[in-house]
Amino acid sequence: MKNITIRQLQIFSAAATHLSFARAAEELHLTHAAISLQIKQLEEVSNSVLFDRIGKRVYLTDAGEVLLDHARQILRLLKDADESLMALKGLKGGRVSIAVTSTAEYFAPGLLAEFRKTHPDVRVRLLVDNREEVTRLLEANEVDMAIMGRPPADMDAEAVNFAPHPFVIVCCADHPLAGRSGLTISDIIDEPMIVREAGSGTRSAMEEFFRLRAIEPNIVMEMGSNEAIKQAVVAGLGISFLSQHTLGLELSIGHLAVLQVEGASVMRRWFMVRHKGKRLTPALAAFWDFVLEFAPDYLEKLAHPEPMKAEKASSAGNR
Repeated sequence: MKNITIRQLQIFSAAATHLSFARAAEELHLTHAAISLQIKQLEEVSNSVLFDRIGKRVYLTDAGEVLLDHARQILRLLKDADESLMALKGLKGGRVSIAVTSTAEYFAPGLLAEFRKTHPDVRVRLLVDNREEVTRLLEANEVDMAIMGRPPADMDAEAVNFAPHPFVIVCCADHPLAGRSGLTISDIIDEPMIVREAGSGTRSAMEEFFRLRAIEPNIVMEMGSNEAIKQAVVAGLGISFLSQHTLGLELSIGHLAVLQVEGASVMRRWFMVRHKGKRLTPALAAFWDFVLEFAPDYLEKLAHPEPMKAEKASSAGNR
């Protein structure tokens, strides 16, 4: 085992995590052949079969499971050592790795842009994925922190809520119910609903909303992204239950409208999450404090955008 290289462990860890040489190649910017060669060499050095290859799929063997656990520990220790050396240099030249759930991608780049104005030397890595993958990245210490709507319940994590997270029911701007006041749940019960996929934070909030009212929504479509849902609603295919922080552009140019349904506003919270064992480097501490101070006002403005002028709205709508 003494001849195993760090690069081989990185490649093996990626392939084992995804159970796909193709996904590992994409993540590491290598060819499929290079991944296969490195895995073969690793198997020869370790004198163990690490993957079972059945058809076009691969599965970890018992030996692979054992090596994966140790590989992750080794890579985590190397990352911690690198961060400790960075900390000796102070904030200048530090780096932060952040994972956010898909709904947070509507404001995370803006936060990073503002952070970089005052900390231009800090290198920032941003990953966007579903809640399950963001949680895995945290647990595996592959990111320093995460921004999400629901902290992991079964992880030893420190979670701090930093801003309200409102959900609303939206429709296309020319929907018959748009602009009407005094609507009740009964007014929308038969409306076709376009919803996020099961397991997403948005879907969870919607299901809880209707469950508390003993109502079965009229779900006609399920989509895996907020953007797809918004376009479907704009096209008049139905109404939807979405985070208000995803609607800034469409509300400002008048393509979508929030239905004024009594009792339909659902308020959750945004959280910053990091593993309790994660040491705060100067760069991570700076970003953590920045989000706590800057994000609340930033998200409040995002949730209530000013209407665009006609010429700007036309240009934005044609993108």
